[in-house]
Amino acid sequence: MTAELYIGVMSGTSVDGVDAVVADFAVPPCRTLAHVHVGFDGDLRAELTQLQRKGADELHRAALAANALMDCCHAAVSALLLSAGVDAEQIAAVGLHGQTVRHRPDLGYTTQLANPARLAEATGMTVVADFRSRDVAAGGQGAPLVPAFHAALFALPDRHRVVVNIGGIANVTDLPATGLVRGFDTGPGNTLLDAWCERHTKQRFDRDGAWAAHGKVIDTLLSALQREPYFALAPPKSTGRDRFHLRWLERHLRPSFAPVDVQRTLVALTAQTVAAAIAEHCAAATEVLVCGGGAHNATLMRDLAGAVHPRAVSTTASVGVAVDQVEALAFAWLARETLATRPGNLPAVTGARGSRVLGAIYRA
Repeated sequence: MTAELYIGVMSGTSVDGVDAVVADFAVPPCRTLAHVHVGFDGDLRAELTQLQRKGADELHRAALAANALMDCCHAAVSALLLSAGVDAEQIAAVGLHGQTVRHRPDLGYTTQLANPARLAEATGMTVVADFRSRDVAAGGQGAPLVPAFHAALFALPDRHRVVVNIGGIANVTDLPATGLVRGFDTGPGNTLLDAWCERHTKQRFDRDGAWAAHGKVIDTLLSALQREPYFALAPPKSTGRDRFHLRWLERHLRPSFAPVDVQRTLVALTAQTVAAAIAEHCAAATEVLVCGGGAHNATLMRDLAGAVHPRAVSTTASVGVAVDQVEALAFAWLARETLATRPGNLPAVTGARGSRVLGAIYRA
């Protein structure tokens, strides 16, 4: 069997680094040959975070940050090839997500910071990038795009599953045994958890949810946060750091709130908003598969399991796909769909006027 190799490179709303995979699509539905993570240094991480809001000399700074991001992606691709034992000439294309710095489909745009030409030059490979803007141009949210891949990878003809990706933002994919695949962003995943943890512990994230486990849910704070109008919007919908950030949280805080209790409450917010979305829009589901960085947070996983009971909760690792690889695999798959001129969006998910071939191709 001839290999069909693609690379997927993902940097998400957690702004912690690049995840990259080599996938062989000749082995249905796909087989991961290698996975690497390249973390951002402090300066790049700070700049990518700062560029998500207004500031001085944004165009110049964004261009330089995009170049630095591509250098991280190049390092990831080089490490992948070495780990997988394959040559650049064997890779059909690299699917490059870029770093989302603004997401305003309500205003007709979404911006993923990248310089695909630089990555194509550095790697000598074809790069497919800018996957979201065509869907937005067609009236869609441009997100989430992974449900089509979730369907290819996880859907079963005799089971109603929901896939929950908990990255910086959490999203759900509804996979009924028959009928339309649907999906949408539920709200904050790790973005508030990580930012609050870093502010108070100087650690970039709360490993295993250990800090939050020592806190208590502040019921009044949780109720106030749950009144955010986004949670009540009907799908299709998508969101990001434009809406859910520390300034949003701070509007609801009181001096008497202990930082550890706020962290515990943010865990509950993620779990309960995901669970509420499943109950309202995927009520017949019997099984929940979790992926993304949030799958490592034991406190969050316990909260989620309790909130969606009696549905069974496990991670995608239980069905053979590591939780940190799913999104990168999705963008390898999307690059494949683009080169084959097949649509990569699901209008029932994004709200676009129809199916569209996504992405711009930068030939090797």
